[in-house]
Parts: sequence; structure tokens; C-alpha cells
Amino acid sequence: MLAGDSAGGNLVLATLLAARREGLPMPAAAVLMSPVTDVAMTGESMRAKSGVDPIFTPEFLAEPFGAYLAGTDPRTELASPLFADLHGLPDLLIQVGSHELLLDDSTRLAARAAAADVTVTLEVVAQAPHVFQIHYESSPAAADALDRVAQFIRRMLSQPVTG
Repeated sequence: MLAGDSAGGNLVLATLLAARREGLPMPAAAVLMSPVTDVAMTGESMRAKSGVDPIFTPEFLAEPFGAYLAGTDPRTELASPLFADLHGLPDLLIQVGSHELLLDDSTRLAARAAAADVTVTLEVVAQAPHVFQIHYESSPAAADALDRVAQFIRRMLSQPVTG
């Protein structure tokens, strides 16, 4: 089982893609919370949620994304897993807030994963910000989201190993 939030979600996806390329076994599943999947910043939510997202602006994200890329093409699969061939990835649980610049990173990833025959569950939480789950002590929506993560992990780890 792998899990990550924000840039950590990007690293989870890059790890899965690299492991698949090397013929390594896949984990049972992966949990992605507000994952960065498109450092090229091509999603419509980068514009539509600007001013709605309480944490980020497109200009703010451009700087760390540029530093991360260090001149690499932003559409390479390990930098932007959204553009990768997703066939063969394990089941995915993706949670994202509706008030995120990165909303489309999740919704488009879910659509591409489903088209690649990956079992994917997408949860968009209304009016939630980036990595809203960290507010589990003060937000019922965040606590509920983490409960669903725990249920997903339990279910995935209880399934028999195949392959």
C-alpha cells in the first residue's frame, strides 16, 4: 500500500510507474490526497479556481514546479503522471477538494485511470481546500474522508494476492 498527499501523491504515482517499468510487483493499492499530477499546469481548474483556492495561486505553484523540473519537459510521465500510460496500476482512491487549483489534476487522472482499466474511486469534497484531510480534528468532512481512506486500505489489504 502506498499513500501520499500533494507532491507526495505525485511521488506515489511516479513510484508506481517506475516499478511497473522495471517489472516489480505492484502494491495492493494507492491512496492519493490532492495529488499533483500535472506540473505543466494545463488543467482548467488552474484558472477557474484561482481566487477560490485559499492556499495556492498559479504563480505560486509555478516556482516550485519549475524547480522540481530543473529544465525537464513537464509532460514526462514521472514529472506529470497524468500524461502516462496508466495501464497496470493498482486500485486508486483519490480525494480532492472542490476549491483546489489542483482539482483537475485529480479528476483528469481518475478519468484516464478508468480509461486504462484501473479501478479508481474519486471523491471530490465540496468547498474543501488542498489536503483538507489534515484538519481532521476540526472538520467533520476531513475526519469522514480519513475514515473512508482507512476503510479502503482495510478492504484492499484483505483481498487475496493475485498475479
